[in-house]
Amino acid sequence: YNDKNSRRGIMAKASQLKALIKSHYDNDYTRFDTLSLQVAAHEATLGNNSLALEVKKLVDNSKKNRTVEAINSNNLKLYNNTIDELFIHSRPILDMSEIILSTSNHDKIVKILNEYNNQEKLKKHGLKHRRKILLSGHPGTGKTMSASIIASELHLPLYVIQIDKIITKFMGETGAKLRQIFKMIEIQKGVYFFDEFDSIGTDRSKDNEVGEMRRVLNSFLQFLENDNSDSLIITATNNIALLDRALFRRFDDILYYDIPTKDEILKLLTLRLQAFTVNFDLDGVLSKASGLSHADIVKSCNDAIKEAIINDKKYISRTSLIHNFEIIKESYKKISES
Repeated sequence: YNDKNSRRGIMAKASQLKALIKSHYDNDYTRFDTLSLQVAAHEATLGNNSLALEVKKLVDNSKKNRTVEAINSNNLKLYNNTIDELFIHSRPILDMSEIILSTSNHDKIVKILNEYNNQEKLKKHGLKHRRKILLSGHPGTGKTMSASIIASELHLPLYVIQIDKIITKFMGETGAKLRQIFKMIEIQKGVYFFDEFDSIGTDRSKDNEVGEMRRVLNSFLQFLENDNSDSLIITATNNIALLDRALFRRFDDILYYDIPTKDEILKLLTLRLQAFTVNFDLDGVLSKASGLSHADIVKSCNDAIKEAIINDKKYISRTSLIHNFEIIKESYKKISES
């Protein structure tokens, strides 16, 4: 009789073991919990109360942990769904060789990258790496590309905040959206780029500044001050003179962008046209590109390249390149006169 019951007990354990394994690989946690508690009950009937209690405790703790994980997962999904319309997400693939910068800005970006990559060393000495950066300068001079390169070099996602989606006519809604964005900055590591930042950071002392925008700026200052996340926050403005002075001390570094010098124009033309045949001296066209931004020069090069391809030419036309420079300058002239 005892041998028969013993064999039944072994067969029961074998079937439970197979069922446990199957429920685990099927991710059937409810079934797994039930079978585990059956094992605990069986051990209790055999007098193994200590083992039975230990199995029950493991099941209870697992349930609690899964509940916490589910809540955190749902919270992250909620934030992603709620603020999805507020930013453009990308994974840039660029490196420092693809941008022409002033020596000062090049060195500052290299320092940002080096400090990020060595942040653990800095932490051991009570120091923090640069992670709150302000970019200022003319449109088309490389601010957005700099943010993209920083994200790419650090293998981080780039989130471009759409300022026009943040600013609304409803009292308090803008501040609420900023709160959501900074929560995302906290829970999702990346490079967060606030372009046209002067829409938020306008000097609070300006006579024409409405009360709501002052509250928005105050909120942004508080969020920026209290942020201790692992993300990088980069802001950009075309006119730093519009910004509130209280902003400056919140940033770890400020980079100033300007229209390219002749040396930078030459480097930019060489970089953009290097894959195509150029049968003229680039030095001879530098004066024609003077006063244009980096983006203007790149656009002129691209248009000259496209013209050569369409017309089955084997080289880039000097006349075409200069003509493209002049078209852009003429457009700016008409805009300033209107």
